[in-house]
Amino acid sequence: MKMGTASKASKTAYQQAHTPSVSIAGSTVGDRISMDAKSAMARVQNAGLLRTKGLVGGKWMDAYDRKTFEVYNPATSEVIANVACMGKLEANDAIASAHAAFSSWSKVTANERSKLMRKWYDLLISHQTELGQLITLEQGKPIAEGQAEVMIAADLLEFSLEEVKRLYGDIIPQTQVDRRMFVLKQPVGVVGAITPWNLPLAMVIQKVSPAMACGCTVVLKPSELTPLSALAAADLALQAGIPPGVLNIVMGIAPEIGDAFLASPKVRVFSFTGSTAVGKMLLAGAAQTVKKTSMELGGNAPTIIFDDADLEVTVKALMSVKFFNSGQLCIAPNRILVQEGVHEKFVIALTEAVHTLRVGHGFDEGVNQGPLINQATLHKVESLVEDAVSKGAKVLVGGKRHSLGSTFYEPTILVDVTSDMLLSRTEIFGPVLALQQFKTEEEAIHLANDINEGLAGYIYTENLQRCWRVAEALECGLVGVNDGIIPTAIAPFGGCKQSGLGREGSKYGLDNFLEIKYLCLGKYGVILQGLDLMEELRNKLLMVSTFLQHEAIYAD
Repeated sequence: MKMGTASKASKTAYQQAHTPSVSIAGSTVGDRISMDAKSAMARVQNAGLLRTKGLVGGKWMDAYDRKTFEVYNPATSEVIANVACMGKLEANDAIASAHAAFSSWSKVTANERSKLMRKWYDLLISHQTELGQLITLEQGKPIAEGQAEVMIAADLLEFSLEEVKRLYGDIIPQTQVDRRMFVLKQPVGVVGAITPWNLPLAMVIQKVSPAMACGCTVVLKPSELTPLSALAAADLALQAGIPPGVLNIVMGIAPEIGDAFLASPKVRVFSFTGSTAVGKMLLAGAAQTVKKTSMELGGNAPTIIFDDADLEVTVKALMSVKFFNSGQLCIAPNRILVQEGVHEKFVIALTEAVHTLRVGHGFDEGVNQGPLINQATLHKVESLVEDAVSKGAKVLVGGKRHSLGSTFYEPTILVDVTSDMLLSRTEIFGPVLALQQFKTEEEAIHLANDINEGLAGYIYTENLQRCWRVAEALECGLVGVNDGIIPTAIAPFGGCKQSGLGREGSKYGLDNFLEIKYLCLGKYGVILQGLDLMEELRNKLLMVSTFLQHEAIYAD
């Protein structure tokens, strides 16, 4: 499929650019909100996109015990909404709803499902402004990035609704004269999906759109840190005419909901995006009912910069992906491996670029780095930098909390980083560039692969032969060469080693939600003979009918 309007816009914008506390109350909008956030919230409310209840069987509902949890604006620590805090009971009812809806949704033709989902796509596009504001409100990223994420989500949705019309089976050459053999692709069933907080709309669409397009039904648990974007997307799905029960949303007590997904035999596919540690526990639980699983887990992306790299291209590409979402991205460069001959020049160019970044609240003009999602993430980034400095790393830029307070952290450059430092072995998930020198190509490949993760990797070189050698040697599911913005709806997304199982996006991502069925049609010759006899009888009946008609005419 050629790149559509959403795809082009999403890439352009991209380039520019937990168990919750519980209270007893109805699901409401928080009233301690800053003025900028209030105006954005008002626009979201006026568009009818602020939903704070769960969605089960096409109905919006509170938790059965009426408990809620608070959703915060990470830039201000202000409460923006109180959302239904659901658990095992609500999750099981959502599963039952999805299971009931599957029998009819799976029989809807791919073309008709595609038409309904096209309406959903159109609604996402028409509400880009409000959805982008909602993302910034609950996640904290700059508004330009929030708007870009809406287009990324729309691009993912459009690909799924188009590609599902090309899910072809196969005909296998027969091994016997009277046998015909076929391969069919059928929807698996109910999908239990858990999505993260860093891309609260795009990750939702990346999971649910291929599942729904294939004819599966879904129960989604979005992150309790950022549930509002998912709920808004579900509201638009209902407006588009997606039948009740096809998409259900529950959120609240994460362990209870996750356990319900894993325990239910009705959930046939389990899809998770999150940390490797949690993914391992969920994978073990999924084994109890032998579910089909899709796991997009942690990354620790190496970026290898060779002596012959174009530094202007390198710095621009590195900045675009590393500081997107304040570094809270699974494919964000984690370890910057720089060849000795270009290290000094690269550090100068990178430092100049980092100094141009403007940190601030997402709705402020010109801001290109927002806050970290919460205090836990801030403490993690702080501890990783402190550990590196204690072991000999030097801070060139940043290295501390930002004067804005809350969860803001300064854009940071560290040099003299070594492999024994925690940030070389841990996904940083923050705005920290950790530079480590290397001498030879072989050393760079060894450093890049000497970890448990293998999601994304990046290479910067003008040497075509080296490009191929290193790209093939890297133990990563995605490799970018002289480019930082490599994810796209039409390419597979996923990692190897402990970065996950399966792929999302592209035609390969649809396989997660399909069963391959082999159909063998025996006694084919007998069937053909029977069809021939029926055709012969039909012809004789036509002859008799014609004769009788003629006789009737002559009789008159």
